[in-house]
Amino acid sequence: MSAGFASHPRHNLAATEGKNGGTVVAEAKPGVPQNGEFERMARRRFQNPEPFISGNWWYLLVWEDEFVDGKRTRKRKRKRLAPATMGEREVKKIAAELLRPLNQGLESIGSATNFTTYVNDTYIPVVLPLMAKSTRDRYAGIIRNYLAPAFGTLCLRELTTLTVQRYFSGMATSKLEHESIDKIRDVMSSILGSAVKYQLLVKNPVDGVTLPRAKRRNRNKPNISFEEFDAMIDLIPEPYATMVYTAVYSGLRVSELIGLRLNDVGTNTLMVDERCSRGDWSEPKSESSIAPVSVPVEVIRRIHALKDKVVHVRAGRAIRRYACVKSAEPNDLVFQGVRDGKEMRDNNILTRYIKPAGRKVGVPFVNWRCLRTSCATWLKKAGADPKDIQGQLRHSRVSTTMNIYVQDVPESRRQAVSRLPIRSVQ
Repeated sequence: MSAGFASHPRHNLAATEGKNGGTVVAEAKPGVPQNGEFERMARRRFQNPEPFISGNWWYLLVWEDEFVDGKRTRKRKRKRLAPATMGEREVKKIAAELLRPLNQGLESIGSATNFTTYVNDTYIPVVLPLMAKSTRDRYAGIIRNYLAPAFGTLCLRELTTLTVQRYFSGMATSKLEHESIDKIRDVMSSILGSAVKYQLLVKNPVDGVTLPRAKRRNRNKPNISFEEFDAMIDLIPEPYATMVYTAVYSGLRVSELIGLRLNDVGTNTLMVDERCSRGDWSEPKSESSIAPVSVPVEVIRRIHALKDKVVHVRAGRAIRRYACVKSAEPNDLVFQGVRDGKEMRDNNILTRYIKPAGRKVGVPFVNWRCLRTSCATWLKKAGADPKDIQGQLRHSRVSTTMNIYVQDVPESRRQAVSRLPIRSVQ
């Protein structure tokens, strides 16, 4: 056999020179295409089928990858292009545009993965565990109730910007609040964004989606006044009263409040470096959340005073006595469970103590978020600089602080207007 045959580009045979100067053809290299396979691979990668008319439409037959039981298969599918009345030249332009992502490698093989399969096998076990527990629970609910029913049967490549936009445009007549629709969009973007990260998609189709307009203007978030808070705090027993007192004067999130330890308490600051949400311990929500928070000295005094306090709990006809602080080691919790000293649960405190007290003073809407919003609003009324309020609430953007947490207070505006220099009318 000649050396020219061994080096022919259409053959994958390794040639070596023999002892007598001849050429010896070695075995084919494993994993490399053999004779004729280059042509078959070329046909797979580049498609140029002719459009044809069937009934009242132009169609095109194309090969597409699909995953069935975890194995990749190729199926030939018929794509509708245009009405039969359109000219052939224009139809060929449409066909070329349809084939362009496949022929130019802009559509990866992984895009044939089913949406439900990707969510269950990749997104939930790989991406969700990196989020906070409360976020995981909400994302899982949105996937189960909204995204899986709408997109569960589609492949990732079928989730184009137009497909996703149709879904959200259909929500214009939905009873869902704009905030809920926005959260659904965030979850969808997170899923498809991870598919881009893991190279199953080339780009995130949610990036170009526009949400329906809100049906009503954003309402002020609930907040309470100084007087309402003072009346409410007197109705809450310890140690929960000190817990609520600390929340409203520090602006801490309830998960950060529950995770606060005694070594985080300074002379006039609280160091936030840990959070606990219903038994789930982790770092705070963001990098900007890990920071010391300034608090009035009275907050520090109330926290230390808990060490000497005893609460009385009725148990049938008996009264049981429990120390508010079971152990005062540096790594122990500031707010310890009354019976066992373990971390508290925010929902229990809210429903058993905060809500009832709020109803008695005329603020039934009060909750943990309301306390944080009230802190921001009180700081604004006290004349604090927006950047200082942002630092207290530890937001990464000042717009979040001023547009969402600091609420409009007409009384504050009237006082500001009254301080303007004005020339009296003669």
